[in-house]
Parts: sequence; C-alpha cells; structure tokens
Amino acid sequence: MATYPLSLPQSVTTFAPPLESGDRLTRPEFERRYAAAPVTKAELIEGVVYVASPLRFQQHAEPHSRLDTWLGTYVAYTPGTRSGIEPTVRLDLDNEPQPDIVLLIDESAGGQTRVDGEGYLDGAPELVIEIAASSAAIDLGAKKQAYRRNGVAEYLVWQVFENHIDWYALTDGKYQPLVADGDGLLRSRRFPGLWLAVAAMLAGDMAQVLAGVQSGLQSPEHQAFVDQLTHPQ
Repeated sequence: MATYPLSLPQSVTTFAPPLESGDRLTRPEFERRYAAAPVTKAELIEGVVYVASPLRFQQHAEPHSRLDTWLGTYVAYTPGTRSGIEPTVRLDLDNEPQPDIVLLIDESAGGQTRVDGEGYLDGAPELVIEIAASSAAIDLGAKKQAYRRNGVAEYLVWQVFENHIDWYALTDGKYQPLVADGDGLLRSRRFPGLWLAVAAMLAGDMAQVLAGVQSGLQSPEHQAFVDQLTHPQ
C-alpha cells in the first residue's frame, strides 16, 4: 500500500497565486504574491491590487526624469531631506503604493517616515509625486484619498494628456491646491524653497525650471528651514 507524506512539499506550500489588477488582498498577502510575481510594479490601494502597464517614454519616462532632476537639485542643497524613485511605501493595512517619486525629511531630522528593517518606507512621506495619464487616473481618486488620510503633507500630480500639474497641500484634513504666484511659481509649504516653474516644466524648459528652484534655494525661508533640519529640537 502506498504511503503519503503528512505535509506538502515546500514547493507546494509556498506557491503564490498570480498577482492581477482587481484582486482584493490584505497587505501581507499582497506582499507574498508580489514577491513571487513576474511584474515590475504593483500597488495595493484601498485593499485593491493595481498592476502597472508598460511605460511610454513621452507619457511617463520623460516627465519622470524632469521631475527627478528638479527635485534632486533641491535635495542636494537641503541637508536632512531625501528623495527616492518608486519606493514601496507601507502606509496602512490596506495601502502599499509605489509612488513615482517621494521627498521626505530624514527621521533623524524630525521626519515622519522611517526605513524599516526590510528596506521599505514605513509611514507617509512629506511629499509624494505621481505621473498620471489623465484626470481620470487612480492617482486622483482612491490613491489621493489614501495619501490624504495617512497624512502625506503635499501631493503633486502631473496629468500628462491634459498637460497639467496639480500640487496639493494638506490643510485642516483636506487637500487644497497650491496657487502659482505672479512669477508663475508654485511654492511648497512643507519644503521652503522648493519652487516649481510650472509652465517651464510642462514645456520641457529645464534651464528655467532649475533657475526657479535655485531662486528658492537662495531664499531666507530656505536657509531657516536648513537651520531647523540641521539643528532639530
């Protein structure tokens, strides 16, 4: 008579079902399937899985590069800040996004986000940037609400097909849009000196974009912010 093992082989017990858009999963189950899935980017938003499509150059990669150049310039002259591209962010039990770019204040300088033991971000970055196909994208729906509820202080979304950038600041529990000044600059409230020449960014005029942020870096409010970060209470 044939005998059977009392437990299944490891190859069976560790099998993970495929990760597909629309799946409703807990965060631990999402992480288990994601680790085994042949995908490069997937997110858990309000308990629902979203697997990213292949990225087009003009609609995503190029805007991403422009924003990263702008933000990297700010970080280079603002000790105590850190930025990253597409990090896994453990927001809460139903939300684990991979934002296109984040800017955060280092934990040692009083920031609200930490890098956990597995190398992921735990908590809400102070600034999150997403590149969306259009205003109908998840970035301006469920994801925006998840960021708001978890205390992401500022949220910038570039809607590529509309050729439009929105920058929101969390005010009294709600996201309020920042308004450009007379010079066409959007100015961060959470990161003094982080100024964005919106029209130049949309047009790809990076020399003008960098001139705008350099003006912000030379402002008295930026110097006061650097002093605050380097001498936390």
